[in-house]
Amino acid sequence: MKLDYNLNLEQTQKLIITPELKLAITLLQYSALELQDHIEKELVNNPVLEVTENKEEDKSEEAELDREQPLKEEEIYGNDFPWEEYFRDMGLDSPPERSGIVKNVSENQPTVENCAGMTGTMLEDLLSQLRMFSLTERQYSLAAYLAGNLDRNGYLQGELEELAPLLAVRVEELEESLRVLQKLEPTGIGCRSLQECLCLQLRKMDSPPGVALEIVKHYLPAAADGRYRYIASRLGCDEKTVQEAVEFIRTLNPKPGSVYGEGEETRYIIPEVMVEKVDGKYVVTGHDTNMPQLTISPFYQRMLKSDSIDEQLFTFIRNKIEKAYWLIRSIEQRRLTLFRVAQQIVDIQTLFLEHGLKKLKPLTLREVALNVGVHESTVSRAVANKYIQTPRGLFPLKFFFSSGLGGENGSDHSAPSIKCHLREIIAAEDGARPLSDKALTELLNERGIQISRRTVAKYREELSIPPSYKRRQS
Repeated sequence: MKLDYNLNLEQTQKLIITPELKLAITLLQYSALELQDHIEKELVNNPVLEVTENKEEDKSEEAELDREQPLKEEEIYGNDFPWEEYFRDMGLDSPPERSGIVKNVSENQPTVENCAGMTGTMLEDLLSQLRMFSLTERQYSLAAYLAGNLDRNGYLQGELEELAPLLAVRVEELEESLRVLQKLEPTGIGCRSLQECLCLQLRKMDSPPGVALEIVKHYLPAAADGRYRYIASRLGCDEKTVQEAVEFIRTLNPKPGSVYGEGEETRYIIPEVMVEKVDGKYVVTGHDTNMPQLTISPFYQRMLKSDSIDEQLFTFIRNKIEKAYWLIRSIEQRRLTLFRVAQQIVDIQTLFLEHGLKKLKPLTLREVALNVGVHESTVSRAVANKYIQTPRGLFPLKFFFSSGLGGENGSDHSAPSIKCHLREIIAAEDGARPLSDKALTELLNERGIQISRRTVAKYREELSIPPSYKRRQS
C-alpha cells in the first residue's frame, strides 16, 4: 500500500458552544441557592463585581456615582460586538430589560419562621441520653457502639452473635447493652425487627388493647392481610376486638429513627417565582429579593478610561469587566426565561389554581416550549430545581408536567388528577365491601375518565393503597 500526504479542503458545519452561552445554560438550571453560591464565588474571584447597596441608605453615594459616566458596552467590546446575535441564539428578539419583566414581591412572602429548624443527628441524641445513665465506661462504650450501628430507621444492623467476637465480649454482655439502648427515646429505637419495634412501644404504654401484643408477636402478617376472622378464632375473641387492636397497632411508629430525618442539615426551599391573583387573572412575579444585585465597579471603569493605565493592567481589567458583563447578562437572561416559562405554565394550569388537583391538566415540555418559542431542553433546564409559590401551596415546577388520559368530550385528565379521584372514591367506599379494581375502573369511567383496570391497579399501588381484600373490614 502506498502512503503519501494529501491536502484536502472541506466545508463542514459544526455547532460550537461559546463559554458565554455555556455559562447562560449552566445558570439556567441552577436553583436559587446554587445561583447565590455561584454569585458569591464570582464576587470573590472578580474584583470588578459589586453588589448594589440599598438605595435609601446610600442616596448621597448614588448621586455622586451618577455624575460618573459609566462605560458603554461598545467601549469595552467594540462597536462590532455581536450582542444581537447572542440574544438571537438565546431565543430573544432584543436584550432583556430589568424593569417591567419580573417584578419583585414584598408582601405575603414565605418567611424563615415557616421552615423547620435543624435538629441533631440520631447518634448525637442517643449518646447524649446514654450519658444520663449511671453506666460504667465499658457499658457506655458498648451501648455507644450499638448506637453507631443503627440505620436511619433506628434498626440495629448485624446480629449480636456476629458483633460480639469483633468486640471481644460475650453475647450476654452485648445483649445487656442493647437493652439499655432500647430504653432510650424515641421508643422502639435499637430494635432488630418490626415485631420487636412494635412490642417495645406497646410495653411502654399504660393500657394498650389486650390482644395487641399477641397479634404483633404471632399474627402480624395475617393482620396486614386483613384476616381478622382467622386471628379472632386463634385468640378466642370476636372480630371487632381484633379490628380495634389492629387499628391501634397501625398508629405506632414502625420507623422510630425517622423522627431525625436524614441526619443532614436542613435544606430550605426558596420559591423562584410566585403567583398572585390580580383583577381575576393569575400573574407571575419574581421572588428574588434575597438575590444579590450585581453591578460593575465605577472605580475600575474609571481606571479603564485612564490614559496612564499600564497595558497589562488594562487587559486584565478589560477581561474581568467582560466576564462580569456576561455574568450579569446571563443572570438577567435566566430571570426572563424562568418568568416566561412560569407564566405559560400558570396560563395553562389556571383551572388547577381555581379548583384544585382534580383540574390539573396533562402537560409536556414540548407544549410549553412551542408557546414560549424556545427549545424543549431550555424548558427542562428552566424548571429543574425550581419551586413556585401558588395560592394552593408550594410546588416544584416539574409538578405541573405529567402524562394524562383521554376523557369524554375530548377532555384530558392528568395522572395526579386521576389519583385524586381514585383516592376520593376509595375513601368513600364501604369498609365491609371494598371496591375491586374493576369496580374502581367503572366508577372512574362514569366520571368521564377513560382508563383501564391495569392502569387503575398501577395508580392504586403508587398511592400505597392495598387491594380490596386487604381493605376489607368486618
